[in-house]
Amino acid sequence: MQNTTNHADLAEVFNNDEARVDWHDETLWWIRSKRDVAVNKINNWEELRETASQIKHNVLSNLSNYLQQFESNALSNGIIVHWAADAKEHNQIVLSILRKHSIGQMVKSKSMLTEECHLNDFLEENGINVIDSDLGERIVQLAKEMPSHIVLPCIHKKKEEIGELFHQHLGTPAGNADPQFLTETARQHLRDTFLTRRAALTGVNFAIAETGEFVVCTNEGNADMGAHLADVHIASMGIEKIIPERKHLGVFLRLLTRSATGQPITTYSSHFKRPNKGKEMHIIIVDNGRSIQLGREAFRNSLKCIRCGACMNTCPVYRRSGGHSYHNAISGPIGSILAPNLDMEKYADLPFASTLCGSCTNVCPVKIDIHQQLYKWRQVIVKNGYVPAAKTASMKIMDWTLSSPTAYHTAGKAGRMVLKYAPFMVNNKLNPWYKHRDMPEPPKESFGEWYKKNRK
Repeated sequence: MQNTTNHADLAEVFNNDEARVDWHDETLWWIRSKRDVAVNKINNWEELRETASQIKHNVLSNLSNYLQQFESNALSNGIIVHWAADAKEHNQIVLSILRKHSIGQMVKSKSMLTEECHLNDFLEENGINVIDSDLGERIVQLAKEMPSHIVLPCIHKKKEEIGELFHQHLGTPAGNADPQFLTETARQHLRDTFLTRRAALTGVNFAIAETGEFVVCTNEGNADMGAHLADVHIASMGIEKIIPERKHLGVFLRLLTRSATGQPITTYSSHFKRPNKGKEMHIIIVDNGRSIQLGREAFRNSLKCIRCGACMNTCPVYRRSGGHSYHNAISGPIGSILAPNLDMEKYADLPFASTLCGSCTNVCPVKIDIHQQLYKWRQVIVKNGYVPAAKTASMKIMDWTLSSPTAYHTAGKAGRMVLKYAPFMVNNKLNPWYKHRDMPEPPKESFGEWYKKNRK
């Protein structure tokens, strides 16, 4: 990762490789197109979206009751339940479970919550070896990077780069970038991991209050392999993952993978209800700022997110700036409304990394008003003084200019004169707009002048 934590600077680094940007953009748009084909095959897609949104609205309105119901039923099933107020407490709980059983190695499937909590780094610092078993997660782990996408963690890497990583770390022949060969290499590499690790950690896609069970969705089956072969299964779950009843699960499973990858359903939807005889199952229910978001009425709906990544696949800014430019575990439009809740000052730049085109809101399977929340976050951030002084000053100048007809018309004439007679004053590297666009030819007259002549 770069030293800077500013989206614009990090995006500029990503944009230095124009071929990669084009490929990244086209690949994600192809996935968005697959999503469109999949959802148009369902007559009641909008009804499903509305139903899911209302179920989540009910959950957020009664969250404490559903969490207590889930805990009660999970305990009855023999699951050991833990509560964590923040990332630090979550990580300490995981470490304490492993130390209790004298376990020094753990296999982990995909979990964006553990990325949010920086669990891997914490465990490594405390002498615990962690291997990510999701193929994409394993690739970015070998590269010592964070995932750049919720569903497609290594979407920013080309197969040749993955081949080089495998050559360095797994001993594959140099220059071999055949995807089938690399996938088989990863499978063989992970097989020993699954067989020898006594502890496995998974995420949680849905937790059912009615039954005390939780569901993990994967396409590779790696979560199942880890959890079923290990003596200790640890599941990390954000408090918002609750759904009230098992019958509601069908709604979300029909929405999730169609939105994420255009598949009709995820390959594995695994239910975990009770531990096998002689084994332990733990679930850690984590807040880490979610209660604060719940209390922010304008931003509460963001907790409906089911982590499908559809907003990323459609976002013109994400597609052309890359996931790492968001300097947060969850990137893209949804990350830009979740991150400021955790640290408004640190992530003040992210709500501005958007065109506010509304495409993210249009594809969200649970109807989160993403682009409207981005706009609202901008207002909150400005009011709290977390914007650069130059931006504040320029906005005040624009406010004065647009409030005064005389100033507005004078500025328009000046702008047209500069573009016509001294274009070098705007066509230079100091103008961010000019970095990626050609300035337009100056109009011969303003709209006001044209209207004055032609209004009759």
